[in-house]
Amino acid sequence: MVSAAHLVTTPNPWRLEAGATMRLAWPLILSNLTMALIGATDVMMIGWLGPRELAAATLGFNLAMSCAIFCMGLITASAPLMASEIGRMGHSVRDVRRTFRQAIWAAITVIIPFWLLLWNTESLLLAFGQEADLARNAGLYISAYMWSILPFLCFIILRNFVSALEEPIWALVISVVGVLANFLFNYALIFGKFGVPAFGVIGAGIGSVMTNVLMFGGMVLVVLLHKRFRRYHLFGRFSYSDWPRYRMIWKLGLPIAVTMGLEGSVFGIAALLMGLINAESVAAHAIALQLASLTFMVPMGIAQAATVRVGIQYGRRDHAGIKRAGWVSFILGTSFMAAMAVVLVLAPEVLISIFIDAEAPGSEEVAALAVSFLAIAAIFQIADGAQVVAAGMLRGLHDTTVPMVFALMGYWFIGIGVGAGLAFWRGWEGIGVWTGLATGLAIVALLMLSRWTMREKLGLLPQTR
Repeated sequence: MVSAAHLVTTPNPWRLEAGATMRLAWPLILSNLTMALIGATDVMMIGWLGPRELAAATLGFNLAMSCAIFCMGLITASAPLMASEIGRMGHSVRDVRRTFRQAIWAAITVIIPFWLLLWNTESLLLAFGQEADLARNAGLYISAYMWSILPFLCFIILRNFVSALEEPIWALVISVVGVLANFLFNYALIFGKFGVPAFGVIGAGIGSVMTNVLMFGGMVLVVLLHKRFRRYHLFGRFSYSDWPRYRMIWKLGLPIAVTMGLEGSVFGIAALLMGLINAESVAAHAIALQLASLTFMVPMGIAQAATVRVGIQYGRRDHAGIKRAGWVSFILGTSFMAAMAVVLVLAPEVLISIFIDAEAPGSEEVAALAVSFLAIAAIFQIADGAQVVAAGMLRGLHDTTVPMVFALMGYWFIGIGVGAGLAFWRGWEGIGVWTGLATGLAIVALLMLSRWTMREKLGLLPQTR
């Protein structure tokens, strides 16, 4: 018989898991926000040059980010692999180092064709009918910015390593330094301050390269000097080939890359659909999407934590621990997004006023459309949070291929299909596009969650010892 004193003193495993998840998630959330601020700083400071410079840089940046997101998806495979190796054998140094080394190799491999693509940015934009001067300035910007992607990917791999060891605070510290450095680099290089020549748009690209090299270098110093990290000797025998682990990175990471690429590109297509309606719909869509993207950083950080926490329990072959790690993350992520949905419904005008003066001449229609989009975005928020956390949970089980198929079906066939149908055939216009996006995300969330609940029947769980 269990004594009352024992019941009082025995910690609740669900409460312990919630604490461990939040300790891991909050630095990742803030790190994601700081990374978003680096991009926002580029946009803001290029905007000071003028609207046409901003338009050119935006065209180039969107193309470069599409490439970067795909590459980031590939190296995301390093997170569940390292986490499960640490969970399987807490002192596993060699296997963690193998995964880290081959993730760097994979990053170098995948970036080469994208560099070739981005080197021809001007020609690509001209082929898509963009104005010659915009295409030329975009090409200048990307001719510098493109070299920042590889150090950024290497920084992410190092962030995955420290996160797998549940020490993500170091990535947050480096990211905050990166935001400040990016501002100073851009200010000097774009406008010619501190005795540096004014490079204009291309200066922003150079600043991004310097920022990402600084952040990668900062993380290298951390893992070389920190007592807990340096025992892994991550850069030892770096040129040593390990084709089985290299293939494992691609096998697990390629579906993640495709999934993230599908998710990122669907919003670009949605913007194009808005453009077929009118300019006001595009502007309202941009406002609503910016608000949704900002809140999305929280469940994305929780999803990253879920991948690590589930991955550790997967390595330990602890089925009960896997269950707790997954459901705790899911509840945290969806609860936050449900709270944000309430805010969107109750105070849309206040949120929109951050981006636009609704009373200014010509802004009334944009503000009204944005309010209507935010009403749909409330549902969108919950579905988006649920699907990204559920995807993170499944990645912890090394399950990425079927979720990729779910993403293709939900984002494109349902999200864009339903959105276009409602917008143009039913005459719902912008509300139809957002309804389609929300519907697609909700179906993806249900499919991901169903697969998680059936994980034992589907053979996704490791065999117990």
